[in-house]
Amino acid sequence: MSVVLMSDQRVAAVPVRECGEPLVDVRAHGALRVDPRKEDGSGAFAYLRQGVLHRLLHAQSLLPDGMRLLFVEGYRPPGLQHRYFEEYAAVLGRDNPGWSQERVRDEASRFVSPPEIAPHSAGAAADLTLMDADGNELDLGTRMNADPVESEGACYTSATNIGAEATAHRNTLALVLSEAGLVNYATEWWHWSWGDRYWALQTNNPTAPYGPTEPEAI
Repeated sequence: MSVVLMSDQRVAAVPVRECGEPLVDVRAHGALRVDPRKEDGSGAFAYLRQGVLHRLLHAQSLLPDGMRLLFVEGYRPPGLQHRYFEEYAAVLGRDNPGWSQERVRDEASRFVSPPEIAPHSAGAAADLTLMDADGNELDLGTRMNADPVESEGACYTSATNIGAEATAHRNTLALVLSEAGLVNYATEWWHWSWGDRYWALQTNNPTAPYGPTEPEAI
């Protein structure tokens, strides 16, 4: 499957014209269920740009009766993103000593975005899944954050090595989020964004309104 990776030079080449829109706490709004699995001391995981939150709420309104979005992670400070990327790249490099540094970077970016262009660090991306009316997480084929090796590629959004029910759930998630204007990173069925460089490239927008941000306080 051909995928435009986060490490693609075309992504980094998109200029950012930062709009200055604030990060907001998804938990304070109350309309989205926030899963605690990525909770940290600062609560940064539960923040998003205001415009992204509005689009998620619209997407949720389009879901069939009995389904809701389950929000797992949004904003990720640049320093944390850098650590995640370097740690994963180090593991790939160790396990594949014949790979060039460029290939290690490309392969790492299938699972963790290079920090300088990371949608999460711009407050532009959300990791999401679906739940039923009773709060039970639905089957979407893999656990969230399953990497391509562990899942044998089943983490790819269009993977065919998952069950029919999981495929239907992925299609439902993709339908409502796409309708709300978000784009998916095709190696991670759960990762959707709006307003970042990757979104701009995928939607033919000349600039991205959101760049990496370091809020003074969260």
